[in-house]
Amino acid sequence: MHKIPVVLSIAGSDSGGGAGIQADLKTFATLGMHGTCAITSVTSQNTEGVFSTYDLPPHIVSEQINAVCKDMDVRWAKTGMLGSIEIVKAVVAAVKKHNLSLVLDPVLSAQAGGSLLKEDALPLVVDELLSSCKVVTPNTDEAYKLSGVYIKDLNDAHDAARKIADKGKCNVIITGGHLEGSDLVYDYETADFTVVHGKIVKGGTHGSGCTYSSAITAYLNRGFDLVDAAKYAKQFVEDAIKGSPHIGNGVDPVNQLAHLHTDAERYMITQNIMDSLDMLQNCQSFTSLIPEVGCNIAMAISNAEVISDVAAVEGRVIYFKGYPKAVGCIDFGASSHVARIVLAAMKFDPNIRSAVNIKYSPQILSICNELGYKISSFNRADEPEDTSTMDWGVTHAINVYGYVPDVIFDKGDIGKEPMIRLLGKSAVEVTHKAIKIAEKYF
Repeated sequence: MHKIPVVLSIAGSDSGGGAGIQADLKTFATLGMHGTCAITSVTSQNTEGVFSTYDLPPHIVSEQINAVCKDMDVRWAKTGMLGSIEIVKAVVAAVKKHNLSLVLDPVLSAQAGGSLLKEDALPLVVDELLSSCKVVTPNTDEAYKLSGVYIKDLNDAHDAARKIADKGKCNVIITGGHLEGSDLVYDYETADFTVVHGKIVKGGTHGSGCTYSSAITAYLNRGFDLVDAAKYAKQFVEDAIKGSPHIGNGVDPVNQLAHLHTDAERYMITQNIMDSLDMLQNCQSFTSLIPEVGCNIAMAISNAEVISDVAAVEGRVIYFKGYPKAVGCIDFGASSHVARIVLAAMKFDPNIRSAVNIKYSPQILSICNELGYKISSFNRADEPEDTSTMDWGVTHAINVYGYVPDVIFDKGDIGKEPMIRLLGKSAVEVTHKAIKIAEKYF
């Protein structure tokens, strides 16, 4: 029988479902853990802030931890909101009793606003809980409260990490909301620093700290070393922020399932392109539309931002023994040319996520018009210097037309083959358009 690793979250409950216990359990489940919990406090909370809190009696917190650890093989745990001195003491005692490896997320306030730790409990967190953990994951504000070092840059973060580690004899990860998206990892045993580079991504951040610390816990429980766990947790949170849904009127919650949704979408897009290639490779008439440089068909994930978010054929579609032939595998980032067409179009209409390029001729344009396709164009001779033809050209053609058309063409330039691009919502859709043209043109 398959055994699933068990992890424990000791934290508060977020009635809005974005942070706290709720975020931790979603993270654990996504990363293949069986999540258990000991609720420390019930909060009246939503995306706009924390409106009230009710701390559970310390013995109830202890009994929850005892119940889980008595029955299950729990080796790693994490803490979030602890609320009061009495709860901190109960958690310290329980961690020692059950010999738990602990990730401490020193939650002081909610992302959307509101205090989550009584001011008089902070010294106890520093004096006792810090020395009971293996890893502590403060953001820059929390690191300042724990170390007394105001963090303006990475040099300050180095100083803060050393002071926190010296107090707790533990590893420190300072998360980088104020470090240009980077995190600083300090290994107490080796005294080594590692910067985990990242970027500031667009999206909701409610629950991002909880999600990060629970991801660290899950990866450490899997046997990853500190730095690798930090790297994977960083990527996990960035994906969760980018995939955040718009919920409520305040700070949107992160989406812990985002990368699973993206993986599923990438699979479906690959399948969609495969289906479109089957259609093309069985359509002899399509050979008449293949340009000298070959053609390619591409489709992007929703919210695509870069070329690696767009799938295409690695070696394009060529003419081979009387039929179209796809050369190479389907992969994301395989085509810069057609991918840029799609990315430019998506800036105007996110539903237009696919394109295929075919050869240009006045007769083909006439057929497109006959089929009722909306047509726009650009002139390569007008292209500004230091720009991408597809970025500028497609944007220009869309601006001229007013919205994304079915067809964008150009008549080429010196050394540049004229081209027609068909755009649509999916690879199969643009392939249907291409085949209709081919059947009339062949």
